[in-house]
Amino acid sequence: MNTKSILLLTKLNEQLNFTDIEIDDPIQRSENAVNIIINAVEKLKIIFEKEKTKSQEQEIDFFKNIKPKFTSKLIYYNAIYKIETKKPHGGERIVKKYINNELEKLKRYFDSNLDFYRYYRTGSNYLDVKYFTRGKFDIKLALDSFYFEADHSFSTSHDFKVAKIMAHDLIQVYLEDMLLMIENKEPREKSQVNHKLKQNWTGSKVALIELLYALHTEGVFNNGTSDLKEIAEYFENVFSIDLGQYHRAFLEIRMRKTDKTKFLNGMKEKLIRRMENTDELL
Repeated sequence: MNTKSILLLTKLNEQLNFTDIEIDDPIQRSENAVNIIINAVEKLKIIFEKEKTKSQEQEIDFFKNIKPKFTSKLIYYNAIYKIETKKPHGGERIVKKYINNELEKLKRYFDSNLDFYRYYRTGSNYLDVKYFTRGKFDIKLALDSFYFEADHSFSTSHDFKVAKIMAHDLIQVYLEDMLLMIENKEPREKSQVNHKLKQNWTGSKVALIELLYALHTEGVFNNGTSDLKEIAEYFENVFSIDLGQYHRAFLEIRMRKTDKTKFLNGMKEKLIRRMENTDELL
């Protein structure tokens, strides 16, 4: 069970990394991610149910260490979807107030579950049998209401709480990054600036990464002496884009079963059509 779960988690992380790179809009990205994770959780449940004989130690490990790694991602992306769809369209002061309110919600959950936070963060295990084996719920142990609606054949009283702790760490980073982006945003250029000088990349990141590798392979920069990192940083600066883990994205591109050079092929076809169907001289 453990090996299959790890392989499933690895595949899920690869899909989510690819989604993060390929889809720039956070709402669309979160919606897509949630669908991917739900599918992975369903597969995880099948793996768990197929393992008919499970020791108490195996059950505790699954609900304390394995399942929350999946469900925390579901909580995280669902939270980001809600944060982004509810974000006000007002000025910076209004948006900052909204973000700080969201951070305050995380703190309130932390304060109301402080004992379990300490238990989990310190690596304690003396209550694991109650927290992470099925059918052992105790109303005195500060249960989330979610537990009473969950499938008890695939849930314990506190595996969801572990997932929330993991997700809240990521949500906090996301919200703090939003604040930093607002606070560090450069002042808008004055009207005398020639906007034609600045070109922002509005295609997908994965398309630009495909182009990046193609140009590096062709050796068209500095007579082929520029390394990939230098070209990537130049692209990020010129096109005002963060390419993130472009090496990982390239591995995902390589794994495409069909049309590995999807962007380049599409660009070639469109250019040929333009050559054949237009009277433009340039």
